[in-house]
Amino acid sequence: MGCGSSSIKIRKSAKTIRAALIIQNWYRGYRARLKTRQRYALTIFQSIEYADEQGQLQLSNFFSFMLENYVHIQEKDPTLVNRLFGCAHQDDRGRQECVGIIEIPDSYIGPRLQFPLNSNSLNVMIEAFKQQQILHAYYVLEILFETREAMKQMPNFNHIRTCPTKEITICGDLHGKLEDLLLIFTKNGLPSGYNPYVFNGDFVDRGKCSIEILMILFVSFLLYGDDLSLNRGNHEDFLMNMRYGFTKEVLSKYKIHGKKILQVLEEVFAWLPLGTIIDDEILIMHGGISESTDLNLLHHIERNKMKSVLMPPVPVDKDVGTEMKKTKGYTPRGIKLSGSPSDYLTKHEWEQVITVFSASNYYEEGSNRGAYIKVGFNTNLRFFQYQVTKATCLGPLHQRVNTIESSAIRILKERIISRKTDLIHSFQLQDRTKSGKISMGQWAFSMENVLGLNLPWRSLSSHLVLTDQDGNIDYMTCFHDIHIQKPVKEAQSALIETLYRYRSDLQIIFNVIDSDHSGLISMEEFHSMWKLFCSHYNLHIGDSQVDELAERMDLNKDGSIDFNEFLKAFYVVHQLDNLHKSKTQLA
Repeated sequence: MGCGSSSIKIRKSAKTIRAALIIQNWYRGYRARLKTRQRYALTIFQSIEYADEQGQLQLSNFFSFMLENYVHIQEKDPTLVNRLFGCAHQDDRGRQECVGIIEIPDSYIGPRLQFPLNSNSLNVMIEAFKQQQILHAYYVLEILFETREAMKQMPNFNHIRTCPTKEITICGDLHGKLEDLLLIFTKNGLPSGYNPYVFNGDFVDRGKCSIEILMILFVSFLLYGDDLSLNRGNHEDFLMNMRYGFTKEVLSKYKIHGKKILQVLEEVFAWLPLGTIIDDEILIMHGGISESTDLNLLHHIERNKMKSVLMPPVPVDKDVGTEMKKTKGYTPRGIKLSGSPSDYLTKHEWEQVITVFSASNYYEEGSNRGAYIKVGFNTNLRFFQYQVTKATCLGPLHQRVNTIESSAIRILKERIISRKTDLIHSFQLQDRTKSGKISMGQWAFSMENVLGLNLPWRSLSSHLVLTDQDGNIDYMTCFHDIHIQKPVKEAQSALIETLYRYRSDLQIIFNVIDSDHSGLISMEEFHSMWKLFCSHYNLHIGDSQVDELAERMDLNKDGSIDFNEFLKAFYVVHQLDNLHKSKTQLA
């Protein structure tokens, strides 16, 4: 009896172990599949973001093209030329005329600041922002003017040093995510003379609290300028702000004085230093270094003339860089190079390049962590990660992946529908039998050839199209649950897709040429800009189509177009959203 009982226990134990191993293997595979889906979703976000960045470069080239070809533009609108390439200046009298006429009513319930600022000012502001209070425009403008004057005294590169008693904290992109900044301060302490910080640009855009972040950083800079460095990023730029949300945020929060705030911000952004150098060894710049980075040029460039970082001006003193390059044995100031001294930094001359990004949940809730770096005296770098957690972030992995994946597929479908005509043409060239179906390889080739997003199309196909039993793609199902709303039924699809695809670029262009900020442009201006736009972007759309559409959108027939409303008329409709709304209403 004893031996038999022992044998039974051993068999049961073996079965239990096998069952545990089966469950363990299944769970590992399940988790690996979820991680793969998450990785694909993040790849979609990153590919589309990169494509948008390239589109921004194309837009910057357009402005140069426009100034070369727009007839008599300098005589007709010198303000536009100055805004894009000039160096506007406001004296103290302009400051007094601007701030002096603004009154703070007794009914204002936001934070109240005293000038000159003190450490309590920073605490009062932060506590108010936690309660979602809005800082009055009077204070915003005062802080901006003070910051502008202080920034003018700064060199292009701020040189700072560590010491045995304190570390320097380096933060990356914040992108309007106030909760991330507050979490950093909670973990790491507020800026002070004993707790220095470097913020490496991209403070604004995308998030909803960009102006609050700027106010906290600028007040900290005014209080602790020797221990707080602010570098300019590519989003400290009025063209980028029009595209990625900061302009809209300011105009929404400050309906009366928003345009003035944006105007002063253009100057403040232009005066931000280009980088920070720690202990003559660590170079901190937004975007890193290129294949060859000329520090001589960067040290001497007139940064305040860079109204847009995508359109750098030619240095006034062109001989500065040339003469420096002739000086043999010159080591770029503030940089310790390996190998022979050189006026150019190249990537092979570095032991190490590090990217730090401080905006958690950047693409979607739960998509990524944020981080900051601490640099001590003669010590290695220390890295800290964190993530702002909400209900969705605390959910199970499959729930978080579903949320990220759904959002990624949604924006990918919007990119696909904007090229519907081109995609159909490419599919039909592959479909020699006109069956409406092509192979997986042909479909993937067409998608990449037209969209150029460098995505794993085969793996994503199950989210985008229907496949038959033989593995062939019914290519028209790419578009079965999404379409672009037509403001005019008679408008041709190719025109609608083009206007939708370039709506952000066109909105920026029209906002820039709208010098009086009326929101209106004449039919003549619209026509001239569209011809230049088509020429530069190599678009083949007849002028008559656009003219007819514009005339139809001129509702009151006064010869002017409200271009913001015009471009808002082109939007994507997700049919599944409408189905969900219908079910909700029935419920």
